[in-house]
Amino acid sequence: MAFADRVDAGRKLATKLLRLRDEPVVVLGLPRGGVPVAFEVATALGAPLDVILVRKVGVPFQPELAMGALGEDGVRIVNDEIVRKVGVSEHQFADVESRERGELERRALRFRGDRPRVPLAGRTAVVVDDGIATGSTARAACQVARAHGAGRVVLAVPVAPPDWTARLGGDADELVCLDTPDHFSAISEYYVDFSQTSDDEVIACLERASAGATTTAPGTAGDDPPSQDEEVTVHAGPVRLGGRLTVPDVAAGVVVFAHGSGSSRRSPRNRYVATVLNQAGLGTLLFDLLTAEEERDRANVFDVGLLAQRLVDATRWLRTQPGLDKLSVGYFGASTGAAAALWAATEPDAGIAAVVSRGGRPDLAAARLPMVTAPTLLVVGGADDVVLDLNRQAQAQLRGCENHLTVVPGATHLFEEPGTLETAAEAARDWFTRHLAPAPRAGRP
Repeated sequence: MAFADRVDAGRKLATKLLRLRDEPVVVLGLPRGGVPVAFEVATALGAPLDVILVRKVGVPFQPELAMGALGEDGVRIVNDEIVRKVGVSEHQFADVESRERGELERRALRFRGDRPRVPLAGRTAVVVDDGIATGSTARAACQVARAHGAGRVVLAVPVAPPDWTARLGGDADELVCLDTPDHFSAISEYYVDFSQTSDDEVIACLERASAGATTTAPGTAGDDPPSQDEEVTVHAGPVRLGGRLTVPDVAAGVVVFAHGSGSSRRSPRNRYVATVLNQAGLGTLLFDLLTAEEERDRANVFDVGLLAQRLVDATRWLRTQPGLDKLSVGYFGASTGAAAALWAATEPDAGIAAVVSRGGRPDLAAARLPMVTAPTLLVVGGADDVVLDLNRQAQAQLRGCENHLTVVPGATHLFEEPGTLETAAEAARDWFTRHLAPAPRAGRP
């Protein structure tokens, strides 16, 4: 079984766990990659989501061999047999424990902030990861969950080696796995997109869950568009493109994303930005700009005119969806997608309320830049020297609109450095919330 990405894996895994909906469940994701999977499971179960933070206490002269594990709130698990066998002294154990405890506390502060840990006492703890390799971290997580008072522990993963039950059977009350391939070698082989999950993405999942995003939203009254979060088929001229449309209960507008070359609607960075916008009350549409067949011709990936037309067509389709016709629309473009967004914003009757470019190549739409009238924010990494220079030149050509250049210190082109994507997402959020004011509706003052 192959998974498109961790979101896809989480939704498929959730179908095997729906029978737990009537139990007092807490879903626990292992950072980092397990958290997006766990978010989808928590959403399906309508259960609270938290991270399960564990640190292996490795033998000083053989760190890969665990002689214990640590969890939050002072949880300490010691494997007396290993300690005895390798002859580790109490002082040596304490040294390793102190170092790992410090890292555990740092991660807890980073991921959870000042939110309290979700209590496990007497509840069913569903420990989720994106897959099992050796199983050592998952074992520790199950042990820590039990030490925190969980009445029952379920370990659930999308993929694992055939012998995984023998490795972990004693640490969980139940083991759930979608696929145990005979020739298992690496978790990444079973994902189309297995790009690294960032700290910012983990935090976004936890914040969405804390805000109630994992529970089914009630219907809304009046003519406000309903809350929705679903896969859609976008009609773009003669082609049909996969997409994901998310609209909060009372949305101030909808932001349509244009991804960069070599990416898709499943871009983890764009999904993170979309989550930040959703939390601010903005709808989002992420969609594939090209069909699978079109992507095989690399020339299409850099055909900004074609990509801009797809964006225009997708916007027209969006405005035909029930309840969305009165909402303001903005564009968020990354890399080449930023050029497509700026180009599309100049099309007649586009009616685009704002544009944000992240690490964009606006120079690819140079001829159109003087025609842009939508307020435009250019966000560039301070360490992305070439693209920063291109954006400065492009800003000088944006003579017909309000515009601003935000430079994120220390960020390279993909905003992979800690905190940089978060800064870019917050800048986009502030720009869109400022410019995508709700459109007036009939019968309202």
